[in-house]
Amino acid sequence: MNKSELIEELANRSDLNLKASEKVVSLIIENMKQALFDEERIELRGFGSFHIEYYKAYIGRNPKTGESIQVKEKRLPFFKVGKDLKERINKNGAK
Repeated sequence: MNKSELIEELANRSDLNLKASEKVVSLIIENMKQALFDEERIELRGFGSFHIEYYKAYIGRNPKTGESIQVKEKRLPFFKVGKDLKERINKNGAK
């Protein structure tokens, strides 16, 4: 599901029109981005959580040339699936 499909689904399942649904979804996403920029943890019960992980600078290797390069420290967002969602996927998706 992408953002447009989410907006459409919200409009179909609620009394909101497409324009209002788009505004709601965009507002939620913007607030989640801002929370991560502010280094806050986001937890959606039954779904999962988002947080920032930190990586120190290190010496890496360019795989094409074999040359050593300095990789700067960085922060990356991560998602950890919630227990309920993990169990539901494994229950319904096990083959």
